Amino acid sequence: MKLLKRLCLILTAAVMFALSAPLSAAAVTFVPTNGKDENKNLVPIYLYSPSVYMVEVETGEPLVDINSEEKLSPGYLTQLMTCAIILDEFNGNEKKLKETKVSSGSEAYDELYDTGAPTADIRPGEEVSYYDILVSMILCSSCEAANITALNLADSLFDFTLRMNDKAKELGMENTNFSSAHGFYITQNYSTAKDMARLCRYLVNTYPLFRKLCSLQSQQLEATDIHPEGTNLYNDNFLLNTYTDYYYQFADGIKSSTQSGSGRCLASIASYDGNEYLIVTLNAPIEKTPSDVNKGIQDPDSIYGDDYVYYSVLDHRALYGWAFNSLVLTDFINPNSEITDVKVEFGAEADYVNLKPKKGYSMLWPVDIDINQVEKKITVYDNVIAPIEKGDALGKMELIYNGEVLASIDLISTSTVTRSQSASRLKIASSFYRSSEFRWAMFIIIMIFAVYSISYFIYLQLKYMKLDNKDE
Repeated sequence: MKLLKRLCLILTAAVMFALSAPLSAAAVTFVPTNGKDENKNLVPIYLYSPSVYMVEVETGEPLVDINSEEKLSPGYLTQLMTCAIILDEFNGNEKKLKETKVSSGSEAYDELYDTGAPTADIRPGEEVSYYDILVSMILCSSCEAANITALNLADSLFDFTLRMNDKAKELGMENTNFSSAHGFYITQNYSTAKDMARLCRYLVNTYPLFRKLCSLQSQQLEATDIHPEGTNLYNDNFLLNTYTDYYYQFADGIKSSTQSGSGRCLASIASYDGNEYLIVTLNAPIEKTPSDVNKGIQDPDSIYGDDYVYYSVLDHRALYGWAFNSLVLTDFINPNSEITDVKVEFGAEADYVNLKPKKGYSMLWPVDIDINQVEKKITVYDNVIAPIEKGDALGKMELIYNGEVLASIDLISTSTVTRSQSASRLKIASSFYRSSEFRWAMFIIIMIFAVYSISYFIYLQLKYMKLDNKDE
C-alpha cells in the first residue's frame, strides 16, 4: 500500500510538472513582403534563391524559412567550417594566429591544378600565418588555404573532413556532410541553409575576431619570401563593396560563394537600430534570367545591363530592407495583468484565486500583420486544492498564430490561500457517502444483516420444531 501511494505521488508530481512547465514554442516564420497591391493585399518579395533562412543573431529566432532544410551544395561556404576548426584550435587568439606559420607541399595543390578553383596565390612551401589563412578563405575562398589547413590540423585531407563533420554534429547541423575543406567539389558535400546559419551564428557569437575578418573589404597578407610585398586580397562579398551598386551600408560580412555546381550562395549579417539579422541563401542562379535580360536591354545602365547579376546579394538586400522597415519588437503579454481566476477547493480565505502571467512575452513582429490575429488560448487546471502559495502555476496561456504556438506562458496565483481543515473534513465526510467504498460497506452490512436474519429465522424455526416434538 505504501509503495502504491508513493507511485501515485510520483505520477501526480510528474503530471503537475508537465502541466506547469512552459511548452517550447514552435518556430513561426513570416513571408517577407514589399508593400500592397491595388487590392490592398500584401505583395511577397520575389526571391531568386531556392533556399533561404533568416534569423535574429543573438537569439536564433527564425524569421524567414524557405526550403531551409533542403540538402544543397553550400559551395565555398564550406570553408566557414574550416575557419571554425582553426578558431577552435587557437581559441580565437589573434596574436597566436598571427605568430603561427604554416605551409604545405604539393599535396595541398595537386587536386586543384587547372581546375579554376579560387586561390590567394599561396605557393607550395610558402609559410603564411593562420591569420592570413583565415583572411584568404573568408575574402576570396582560397581553396589552397583550406587544404593547407587540413594537412596541418589532421593527418590527411580526408581525416580533416572527419573533424569537420564531428564539429557539424556538435553544432547540431543534422543535414550536413562535408567531403572537402574547401567546397570546390560538390560530391557528398552538402548542407542546408538552416545548418549553415547555425554555423554562422556559432562563429559570430563565439569569436569577435571572425566578425572583424568577415567585415574586411580588403586586406594585404603579410610579406613572405615568395611575396615580399605581400598579397592584396579583396572581399568578393559585394554587400561590402563600396564601388558597386550592390553595396549595403548596414552589412557586416560574412562570406559569398559563386560556383557552377552550387550557384551563388551567400551568408551575411547586418545590423540597424539595435537589430541584427543573419541570412543564408543557397543556389541562386548565376546566369541572368530571361526577364532580367530584357530589363538590361531596356536599361543598360542598371545592374541588369551587366553580364552577370548577383542575385544572392539582391535577395539579402531585399530581406534586410523588409526586416529593418517592418519588424518591430511587440509586446504580447503584460506580466502585471490579471488574466482569469481558478476555483480552489478547501480554501480558508477564498474559494478562488486570480491568475496572472509568470512573465511577459515580446517578439519581433511585422507591422503589416494585425496582432489581433494572434489567438490567446487560456487553460486553467482542474481540481486545484488548497493550500496555494503566491506564484504557484495553476494554468497557462498559449499564443497561437496560423496554428503554430508562438509561446506558452505559465499563469500563476496572485495570492496565497491556506487550507480550511473544517471544510476539508466536511468534504471528506460528505464525499465518503458518495464513494464506492461506502456503497460496498453498506452492501456488506446489508448482506451480514440478511444472513444473520435468515440464520436467526432458521434457528427459531428449528427451536419451535423441537418444542412441538416434545409435546407430542
